[in-house]
Amino acid sequence: MSLPGAASEALADFSHCPGWEQRARLLMQWGERLAPLSEAEQCEGNRVHGCESRVWLVADGDDGLLSFRASSDARLLRGLLALLLLRVNGLTATELAEVDVADWFTQLGLSRQLSPSRSNGLNAVLQRIRELA
Repeated sequence: MSLPGAASEALADFSHCPGWEQRARLLMQWGERLAPLSEAEQCEGNRVHGCESRVWLVADGDDGLLSFRASSDARLLRGLLALLLLRVNGLTATELAEVDVADWFTQLGLSRQLSPSRSNGLNAVLQRIRELA
């Protein structure tokens, strides 16, 4: 499956980072690109459980193409969320079911830095995305 345009851009950006420090900086920059959620959207009904940090996820759909917005109180996690959303936004529910998130973060060179709790949190977010789809 081909990557959405913004995901290809992120992959190119991360491929130029020689080490973790540069990747971490870039990760936080991508996180700053997340559109903020309103206070009303940061409610218990939109909260993703299974994450150590607080994460909220809002779904929008148009013509069968999925679109999600997310936020977190943790800077590093906002970056990971931004990269996850780049990978899944604009897909159909069928395409979403085929996304391998672990492979995506491996391609970005971030998988080794994902602690088990962060990895579990991202899987919880992906599970919630699939439920909303």
